[in-house]
Amino acid sequence: MTDFSTPAQFGDLQLKNRLVLAPLTRTRATEDRVPTDLMVEYYQQRANAGLILTEATVISEQAVGYERTPGLYNQAQVQGWKKIIEAVHQQDSKIVVQLWHVGRISDPSLLGGETPVSASAIQPAGQVSLLRPKRDYVTPRALETAEVQAIVEQYRQSAILAKEAGFDGVEIHAANGYLIDQFLQSSTNQRQDQYGGSVENRARFLLEIVDAVIEVWGAGRVGVHLAPRGDSHDMGDAAPRETFGYVAEQLGQRKIAFIFTREYVAEDSISPLIKEKSGVPYIANEGLTRDSALALLSSGQADAVAFGRSYIANPDLYTRLVENTELNELDVQTMYGAGEHGYTDYPSLHA
Repeated sequence: MTDFSTPAQFGDLQLKNRLVLAPLTRTRATEDRVPTDLMVEYYQQRANAGLILTEATVISEQAVGYERTPGLYNQAQVQGWKKIIEAVHQQDSKIVVQLWHVGRISDPSLLGGETPVSASAIQPAGQVSLLRPKRDYVTPRALETAEVQAIVEQYRQSAILAKEAGFDGVEIHAANGYLIDQFLQSSTNQRQDQYGGSVENRARFLLEIVDAVIEVWGAGRVGVHLAPRGDSHDMGDAAPRETFGYVAEQLGQRKIAFIFTREYVAEDSISPLIKEKSGVPYIANEGLTRDSALALLSSGQADAVAFGRSYIANPDLYTRLVENTELNELDVQTMYGAGEHGYTDYPSLHA
């Protein structure tokens, strides 16, 4: 029976077990978005996972929406990531970088005074995360067609740097209301060019990025991150099953390594459709417990399971799940910030 400890083959990625560290923004990089030695310790502690997906990592200075999130667009960042990758590889775990552009979920103060960009000039509801004083999101500027194609090239360049750093692959962040999701879903895409209108056009940006990254890495080392409920950052789609079903079919044709969805399990979940239509390994995530994760694995409904908040509080989560022992509680006050408190100082069972 498939469980946490069963090895897996995801494309070209041979995984020692089926537990995945979900991508988790922790804002512990430098102001220049260079990974730090503290981040080395953090990832090293959690390399009991078969697959580590890094925190979302920006592809350019104009892709940012939060302070102190890491980047992958210059050599200093490459060198910072190398130390993390070496520490993870010493424990026979695989590490894949999640490439990110936030689009409209930003603020001019983070962009040198520039207006955030998006598929269309539609202001998101809500306030900018973590910035003080609190402020509403601004109305973004719609990208010109040539600018869209330039961002595809930025993803390619970050994928090249990811290979130079020594990562095992890349995951494209197309979820949670960030830029690719803003193109994909109909509520945020009112474009009149080849990137708007039909589902084929709205998915074009994502698929062009996927194809660009495949040229660098090969399909067997590329993953895609989706959030089909559209429940983050004021998203929504008129026909989500059609939209995400089409995306799944296209990704399946490309034979990518895996699809990861952040979607809690319910009767109206779209993830089973995505798994069926893509035919590629599927990683389940959001609100999982030990029992629900095991049920997904044993039934074949998921090929791996990812934990986020539980992995923050339990660096040895794999051991705790296998041994069915108590979990540390998460301190939500230290999820974001600086320093080791609430980052690398959670206790392990057998420390």
